[in-house]
Amino acid sequence: MAEGKHKRRASVLAKPRMSRDSLLPLLAKHVLKNGLQGASLRPLAKAAGTSDRMLIYHFGNKQKLLADLVGYLTDQYAASLDATIGNRRAVTRKACLARILSASRKPSMQPFMVVWWEIVAGAARGTPGYRDAAQRVMTQLLDWLENEMPADDPDPHGGARYLLTLIEGSQMLAVVGQQGIAQDGLAAAGL
Repeated sequence: MAEGKHKRRASVLAKPRMSRDSLLPLLAKHVLKNGLQGASLRPLAKAAGTSDRMLIYHFGNKQKLLADLVGYLTDQYAASLDATIGNRRAVTRKACLARILSASRKPSMQPFMVVWWEIVAGAARGTPGYRDAAQRVMTQLLDWLENEMPADDPDPHGGARYLLTLIEGSQMLAVVGQQGIAQDGLAAAGL
């Protein structure tokens, strides 16, 4: 009997400790598969193999959990873009724009895009926490985009904002089935 108790204790001790860092990939996987609609505490806890109380313990509250999760997803999106685009900078803004739009259309990027549009819709509805999440995503993406600008760009700060505006508009038009309008608009601007 003591031996069985020892084995159970050893298996409990061998289980890795749960932390915010170990939970975020599990939570992100769930949200990328199910969207933010499935981001209530119980489904998230189930996806992570824990309880909703443990999620609150690790993140403080649901808003903080969602903020950390959105930040993690944004980092993963940027890393996915980096992996798709490669580590060479584009030579022109036009080339930079084309690379990012092409990368964002890949099937592997679509779950990120769905979550992004859910965040945008939540911000438009005034859902608590969504506007802050959208602003955090935009800040992170602008920082990332500034680093992707051509090395000799005369204004990487302004250029990143210019391209982000074009990227977001083009992606929104594509989501509603009007990618041709986006392509025509970019072509009319010489892009």
